[in-house]
Amino acid sequence: MRGSDTIALGPRVFDLLLYLVQHSERVVSKQELLHAIWGGRIVSESTMTSHVNAVRNAIGDSGSEQRLVRTVARKGFRFVAEVRISDQLDRIATPGQGLSGSNTQPAPVLIIPERPSIAVLPFLNLSADPEQEYFADGVVEDITAALSRIGWLFVIARNSSFTYKGRAVDVKQVGRELGVRYVREGSVRKAVDRVRITGQLVDATTGLNVWAERFEGSLNDVFQVQDEIVASVVGAIIPQLERAEIERAQRKPTESLDAYDYYLRGMTKFHQGTREAIDQALPLFHKAIELDPDYAVGYGMVAWCHVWRKINGWMTDRAQETAQGARLARRAIELGRNDAVALTRGGHALGHFGGDLDGCIAMLDRALVLNPNLLAAWYLSGFQRIARGEPNDAIERFAKGTRLSPLDPELPRMQTGMALAHMLAGSYDLASLWAGRALRELPSFVLAAGIVAASEALAGRMNEAERAIRDLRKLDPSRRISNLSDWVQLRRPEDLDLFADGLRRSGLPE
Repeated sequence: MRGSDTIALGPRVFDLLLYLVQHSERVVSKQELLHAIWGGRIVSESTMTSHVNAVRNAIGDSGSEQRLVRTVARKGFRFVAEVRISDQLDRIATPGQGLSGSNTQPAPVLIIPERPSIAVLPFLNLSADPEQEYFADGVVEDITAALSRIGWLFVIARNSSFTYKGRAVDVKQVGRELGVRYVREGSVRKAVDRVRITGQLVDATTGLNVWAERFEGSLNDVFQVQDEIVASVVGAIIPQLERAEIERAQRKPTESLDAYDYYLRGMTKFHQGTREAIDQALPLFHKAIELDPDYAVGYGMVAWCHVWRKINGWMTDRAQETAQGARLARRAIELGRNDAVALTRGGHALGHFGGDLDGCIAMLDRALVLNPNLLAAWYLSGFQRIARGEPNDAIERFAKGTRLSPLDPELPRMQTGMALAHMLAGSYDLASLWAGRALRELPSFVLAAGIVAASEALAGRMNEAERAIRDLRKLDPSRRISNLSDWVQLRRPEDLDLFADGLRRSGLPE
């Protein structure tokens, strides 16, 4: 409100105004704003300037006057009006003049950030041994630190979360006081040489459980079990958060959707993996980057959709889509140097469209440094290791991804990668087994069908191989051995020859 007028603001502009007001006692640097408002994503100078100008316009200020929001050269911005918290806000403050109203100062209700936000509360120690308090606190600190490395997630710092230690809390109140949408709470219990951690993820806006799980481990090596529990918890939380956020975005009316909401709706279609779903996902991701031209992950997902279309033979203009996919992948990498998801999707797409494979592998390795619990980075780096001729390394990466998120919607892609790696390593039975699992979950995946056919033929089971190749030809009658490189990247000639030999024996035309 400004006087009696209602001022319409975009969510990020409002967050920027609120942040400047809340920190009016000092200059706020651009770097701090990038972290607080844009989640650490790199945005252009013009984007930040336009948001600051929008803030000024909303409160009756301007760039020339700077009566309320002042630019401090080479340092940042500062809200220079006097600020008072009131029950009734009658008019906007001006320099030297506070907001009129009551002098009472109720506890402020923080605005929930646009992106997903979470607080990890201290675990209850249900053991008789008070020494386990240190173990429980250490697990919570490590979970908080691991979640903080996820660029799209706003995580409350450990010191704020631990103010609730030893207190019976209402998660809805915690959400209001910390300004988060989700709260992770749990308990730890030790018995002899084993430890059990039970936890749940709660939507703090409704108080409803989103997900609950239990983790156990041996205490023979305390630090090892702590690391395993942290990886399990974080790996399980992320897909659950994404599902909850997707459901929230789907409930919002179309006219109020922002870039992140369009991205979430696009991910819903992307996970389905069919041609029709990918055709629906592409315009949603395009809408996300139209609304936010600096949205690195959005560019990465558009590029990756083109990868999926190429693998499955769905491209209508291969040269044009390949060039577009490469261009969008480069943009994702350019904008997302410190965004693990953008580096993963963009790096893998760029490698697939004929870029520098070793350079793209380095991008995914950097993504894993930024976020060691990112499932997509583990399994897509597995495909890149296959491309470079390192199937055993790839198998370990797919196994790591599967352990992190065993019920993930991208599981069929991981299973197909595992199958391809086993086939190239000479384990044809395992290859057929993994590819068969992938096809049961995603029957339209041409690469998985090809691996089944080739593996059965290489193992000498010709009836099964011929049956599998008939299924593949139904999915894509245009498939030939001559266009095998469209399906998959294989740098070593002997790997390409092995795959081609299996498909040839199963009956795929040249």
